[in-house]
Amino acid sequence: MVAVLAMLASCNGSKFHVDGKIEGASDTVKMVLESSSNGMWFIVDSVNPGTDGSFSLAEEAPEYPNIYRLRIGDQSSYFPIASIDQITVNSKFKTFATDYTLAGSDHAVQVMNIDKKAMKFSNGQVNDAELQAWKKELAGELIKDPAGIVAYYIINKNVGNRPLFDPLDDGDLRIIGAVANAFNTFRPDDPRTSYLVNVLMQGQQRRRANSAPADTMYATMASIIDINLDDYDGKKYSLVDVASKHGTVLLNFTMYKTEFSPMFNKLLNDIYSAHKGAGFEIYQISLDNDNVAWLQAARNLPWITVYDPNGQNSTNVGNYQVRGVPTSFIIKNGDIVERVDDANKLKATVDKYM
Repeated sequence: MVAVLAMLASCNGSKFHVDGKIEGASDTVKMVLESSSNGMWFIVDSVNPGTDGSFSLAEEAPEYPNIYRLRIGDQSSYFPIASIDQITVNSKFKTFATDYTLAGSDHAVQVMNIDKKAMKFSNGQVNDAELQAWKKELAGELIKDPAGIVAYYIINKNVGNRPLFDPLDDGDLRIIGAVANAFNTFRPDDPRTSYLVNVLMQGQQRRRANSAPADTMYATMASIIDINLDDYDGKKYSLVDVASKHGTVLLNFTMYKTEFSPMFNKLLNDIYSAHKGAGFEIYQISLDNDNVAWLQAARNLPWITVYDPNGQNSTNVGNYQVRGVPTSFIIKNGDIVERVDDANKLKATVDKYM
């Protein structure tokens, strides 16, 4: 009886709750709750709202504070969960990712305000001076709690296709360093700590490399960083070698266990079929925690598919500043010419360089 009571108490006291109402949603709409692992997203649960758009989810609290998102299709709302938080999301179905409110924790409200401000910059509604002023404001807030989950969220935030705090910028790198050092001091076992330290170290290495004369700096920033990984037959592929043999290479970081993977690989197959034989190749890297899903898919794919056993903690992830999957890069004549984070724009971007 003591054991059963202890178990029940643990179960009832270790859950966080997310509920709310999505105006215009019906019980045929699928809402997906996902958790972040250093920019990689994993499905935690899903729910269909009621006929009035109301929904409720209860999940085991994370061991460490983490970022979650509630997703409908390709629209997402982001919020942090520290422990047994109660988060309320109210929104509209057609504008779920833009017209919403969060309540239940100060950190959730803080993240909501950050995201809504970032949307304005992404839409070009404000100028660079205003962006810099906002970054200064954020840095002040971040330094108040550099080992907090909101600090982690801020330095991993993108505005458009660019990082809000760029490791290649000296001032931004100091802010990243403050967060990485705080996590290393106060949260040494947090799974985000090694990632943050790696981002800092890679940024420092790049800044040292880019302290050369201007011409050298440009070449360093534009040239690819080599990757050497094995395919499912154990054959090692060098990215530099592949790029030297093909005029255009699509470098893609992905995870085969994700919900989007089958549809994304179908998109890649359409792109590959359209350009194979024209000096085009795909170099696809799996960042899955294990290689099972990758092995099952890779043997049937016509392009180069390799597995990175270090996953999200890989130096390749740090070198290429991969903060989510799928992330792709277009390599033309040995140089990186464009980064593509939006899969919907991938085909048109590849076509542009062929």
